Amino acid sequence: MKSAETVTRTGLHLAGVTLRLGDGDDTITALDTVNLTVAPGELVAVVGPSGAGKSSLLAVAGGLTLPDDGTVTIDGNDLATMKPAARTAYRREHIGFVFQSGNLIPALTAVDQLLLIQHLNRRRAGRRDAEQRLAEVGMAGKAHRRPHQLSGGERQRVGIARALIGGPSLLLADEPTAALDRARSHEVVELLARETERAQVATVMVTHDTDVLQHCDRVVEMVDGKLSG
Repeated sequence: MKSAETVTRTGLHLAGVTLRLGDGDDTITALDTVNLTVAPGELVAVVGPSGAGKSSLLAVAGGLTLPDDGTVTIDGNDLATMKPAARTAYRREHIGFVFQSGNLIPALTAVDQLLLIQHLNRRRAGRRDAEQRLAEVGMAGKAHRRPHQLSGGERQRVGIARALIGGPSLLLADEPTAALDRARSHEVVELLARETERAQVATVMVTHDTDVLQHCDRVVEMVDGKLSG
């Protein structure tokens, strides 16, 4: 569980990160000496063609994959120095994930999606806290509906609330508007930007949707494993 002490947030910092995939002659450099800093309260969009390394960037930033070279730190904590169990626990408690289609559990209501995360993180399951979080993302009146009773945009709102329920330091969003129409896409990214600032979380969003970039604080481009911008 998180310490009761106040944690000083410094955000996400990738320094000289290189990731190689494959073996022998089939090895490719998915990330090539990547440097990226995302401050608390900042929404950074990562754009680029398919196969450029954007998914690898999210995997490394989220501690799902360790880089071959370089360092990944969140609030000053170096993920590579943690033992696997500790890194898993840190990821669960300090990193929130938003997926392409919400990735909600069909049998659970919106509020129960959030309560499950609290339970898995061994926190006291506060229904009032979960309902408040849903209200903050515009879902106050639909807390007891299941995913099939919600629109695509509403499912993403629940997904964002679920990702933020534990008060993470880092939020990683993987193509959150991929399944949405233009209007809903703008609503979701506007919400991400607002919640990023409100919660003072460092947010990285991978997207192909250039139409929503106006809502981001910064845009960087990834091509052939290299980051620019």
